[in-house]
Amino acid sequence: MPPARSPWPWVWTLGGLGVLAVLVWSVGTGPFLAGLRLIDAPALAAASAVGAVTTVCCAWRWSLVAGGLGIRLPLPVAVAHCYRAVFLNSTLPGGVLGDVHRAVRHGRDAGDVLRGVRAVVWERTAGQVVQLVIAVAVLAVLPSPVRPYLPAVVAGLVAAGLGLVLLARAVPRSGASRWARAARTAVADVRAGLLARRTWLGVVLASVVVVAGHLATFLIAARTAGADAPLSRLLPLTLLALLAMGVPANVAGFGPREGVAAWAFAAAGLTAAQGVATATVYGALVLVASLPGAAVLLVRRFPSRVSGDCR
Repeated sequence: MPPARSPWPWVWTLGGLGVLAVLVWSVGTGPFLAGLRLIDAPALAAASAVGAVTTVCCAWRWSLVAGGLGIRLPLPVAVAHCYRAVFLNSTLPGGVLGDVHRAVRHGRDAGDVLRGVRAVVWERTAGQVVQLVIAVAVLAVLPSPVRPYLPAVVAGLVAAGLGLVLLARAVPRSGASRWARAARTAVADVRAGLLARRTWLGVVLASVVVVAGHLATFLIAARTAGADAPLSRLLPLTLLALLAMGVPANVAGFGPREGVAAWAFAAAGLTAAQGVATATVYGALVLVASLPGAAVLLVRRFPSRVSGDCR
């Protein structure tokens, strides 16, 4: 009897559809369609250039973490896998299936699926942590709808960080239980893959560039959608929408991003419609920038017809 499939993918997808349904009910389909109509060639070219830089940096970060965990991942192969992952994330529900695919695929190629999955998990975690730190710093300096709540957020993050440090110190050095083995593996992975002298600086630098690239693409989307507010006003709003993309309840990336953008823009004195249009343009720009990933998929699907299979 085959194992039961988890219902969570469907739950997350329905959640994304629910957010989109509420937005359509609130602002109509106009902002979505208007945002798409406003996209022009310069915006596509700029987003594709920024996307190339962020993809290479993501691949570099992944290669560093994988090397720290003891599995080889050449940078050109990592770049091809990352392009494919971004394309799949931009076209499939959940926004993470591309990363799952690259984790499993690299693990199989390296002969250790579990370690390959752990490499992607820690690489993604490092990126999210750096993004969160940058977000807190920017939101603390520039005005935004969430600025009054930042002290409580910072206190919670500091408490969570201290809790993780204490938990890591309390991990038993021996013991055959599943929890003890998993905890020891996690601590060893962080030390070797993220905090080792040969990896931590590259991981941080790559993550900073990736966050900067995503923000630049969001600002390009905002200008393309007609938002003429100063950058100091737009940057916190686009950063909040970027943070919302970490929620997997989406449909090909659409959902929480548009919802948070609508709320943030409206709360900052702009309009919800402009927030929706900006987030829609961002999604379209990312999809176009990820199109090299579609070529990677075709190469993997027809290796006998197309040379340069990136294995």
